[in-house]
Amino acid sequence: MTEFLIKKFVKNYTQTEDAKVREHYGRLSSLTGIACNVLLFAVKLVMGTIAHSISITSDAFNNLSDSASCLVTLFGYKLAAKPADKDHPFGHGRIEYLTSLILASVILIVGFELLRGSVMKVIHPEDVQFSWIVLISLAASIGVKLWMCGFNRKLGRRIDSSVMLATAQDSLNDVIATSATVVSLVLSAFVSGPIDGIMGVVVSIFVLFSGYGIIKDTISELLGQPADKELVAKISEIMLNRQEILGLHDMMIHSYGPGNLIGSAHAEVSAHGDLLQIHDTIDEVEKEIYEQLHVMFTIHMDPIQTDNQEIEEARKVVKAILEQIDSRLSFHDFRMVSGPTHTNLIFDVVVPFECPLSFSDIREQINTRLSQQKQKWYTVITFDRDYIAE
Repeated sequence: MTEFLIKKFVKNYTQTEDAKVREHYGRLSSLTGIACNVLLFAVKLVMGTIAHSISITSDAFNNLSDSASCLVTLFGYKLAAKPADKDHPFGHGRIEYLTSLILASVILIVGFELLRGSVMKVIHPEDVQFSWIVLISLAASIGVKLWMCGFNRKLGRRIDSSVMLATAQDSLNDVIATSATVVSLVLSAFVSGPIDGIMGVVVSIFVLFSGYGIIKDTISELLGQPADKELVAKISEIMLNRQEILGLHDMMIHSYGPGNLIGSAHAEVSAHGDLLQIHDTIDEVEKEIYEQLHVMFTIHMDPIQTDNQEIEEARKVVKAILEQIDSRLSFHDFRMVSGPTHTNLIFDVVVPFECPLSFSDIREQINTRLSQQKQKWYTVITFDRDYIAE
């Protein structure tokens, strides 16, 4: 069914990096969600009235709020598909993340309201009227929500959409909420007490935790996360496949919304190579990265000397010292400037966030160990962080 709907309503459905195609996926998800949730709201509201059940009625209004969320999502995808302009040169893709925040906020509001109503039901319990019609209707609604969860999860993974994955999680929350309602309805036929209210409390807590999880993940996207390890590996492979590129460092990748990635890296090249030839290679690599991975990539050339014995000796000493301090430390851009009284070793040290040592501690330990060498070496050190996932 999902594949049929995609092929029927999404033109060029395989081009998931295209903003317009993403908008059409979002429209399909939203309109499908509105239709299903309005239907479920009407059915559950009637069943809740028949059974005098607060959990069924709360579940009905939860579906109504889902319909409103789908409307927000529909407009969110439309805004995210707007082309870049002078005020937003990187496009509007991050609106999808804001839409996820709105959706998560709605989930939290529903969770708090459900918790409030359920607590009142525990304090002032009312008898729930068991009915086979109500039970069958609720079981059918579980089936609809399970399909919606799978539907949105498949769409979300296909276009890498946090909004659709959040919608899928919301549908799964509804499955759990309705399942709890079914349990309370069945138990009401055999057990007296505030079963309906207790189940409502349990469900509301689960809904609140899921809303919190969506907000946490979305805020991480907005603040900036390390690049995907698989993407980093593919970019590194493309760069290092060229014989002119001897190594790479300082890779950064910024996300301006799904499918809109901008990155950069430093490529180590021979200081004695043909500058024009190397520049041509760099241009080709940037183009290849964009064509294969859809990342707008800029490469900076760092010339290094590989045939200077004195530099290689100093490099090995510094490498050994860093391994002694912390095996996770690395360095690059290693240069040597010799003078009449001493020699400056100039290099960058990459310090992982997990390293407990401060930059000044690391510098002091490097200088202390270098002072024990017979050569008179001074250091000029720049400290970096690693901005890609390990």
